[in-house]
Amino acid sequence: MDSLNRNLNTHFESWLGPRDKRVQQMLLLDNYLPTFALTVMYLLIVWLGPKYMRHRQAYSCRGLMLLYNLGVTVLSFYMCYQLVSTFWSGGYNFYCQNTYSKPEADIKIINALWWYYFSKLIEFADTFFFILRKNNHQITFLHVYHHASMLNIWWFVMNWIPCGHSYFGASLNSFVHVVMYSYYGLSSIPALRPYLWWKKYITQLQLIQFVLTIWQTACAAVWPCGFPIRWLYFQISYMGTFVLLFSNFYIQTYKKQSASRQKELKNGSSLSTNGHANGTPLAERAASKKLRTD
Repeated sequence: MDSLNRNLNTHFESWLGPRDKRVQQMLLLDNYLPTFALTVMYLLIVWLGPKYMRHRQAYSCRGLMLLYNLGVTVLSFYMCYQLVSTFWSGGYNFYCQNTYSKPEADIKIINALWWYYFSKLIEFADTFFFILRKNNHQITFLHVYHHASMLNIWWFVMNWIPCGHSYFGASLNSFVHVVMYSYYGLSSIPALRPYLWWKKYITQLQLIQFVLTIWQTACAAVWPCGFPIRWLYFQISYMGTFVLLFSNFYIQTYKKQSASRQKELKNGSSLSTNGHANGTPLAERAASKKLRTD
């Protein structure tokens, strides 16, 4: 196993250059195999979990989900605060920041970004809750691609570019997760659901996040500062896949549902004057079909 780890690390360094020594001995970062193995386990659970639950009763998980979502909300707020405050007080350049010019700020960014990397492992639980609650329609390609790829990509980010310009996307994503996970935590309390109005805007906020990350990454390519250019190109490409996938999700989930509701209203199909169809409130029926995008 040690020989395999050494060979992998040698291969990665021959392709990407020397690893950043400041992250040595940080949990899960010395070798890639643990991250890869955890991802394989995640994908196996995605595949086998629904089969295991097929003939079993769904679990509620309400109390556990409340604790989980609020816990991730707190962690996301901590990461966002640490990254933004360090950027502001540490003298980081917004348009381009290399990985070695601000030693004190760099160490703070590295520590915060390690938590960001580790949070991608914690967020595998999103999928596990879907499986236990038999919400298999929410385990989409977008959902699995997002969760599986982020953990692996951030292992490489932490080993080669663990600070500098890498802070921006993680800062934005942490802020989005404060909004998103607070919503999902509060929505696990039935009495609060009628007052939670911002779910539709979460996807819009995510799309804004991706576009801003692409723009800010492109700035470092236009006004270079020594940050590795290949990583910038990769970041732009990767964010581009999210723009396409999340845009498709938004169109499929919200625009088509809106058109369908308008058609029902126009045709008067099974819709009574109090806004209920087949005994189900129209708003609740539409909301039940919305997929979680994280």
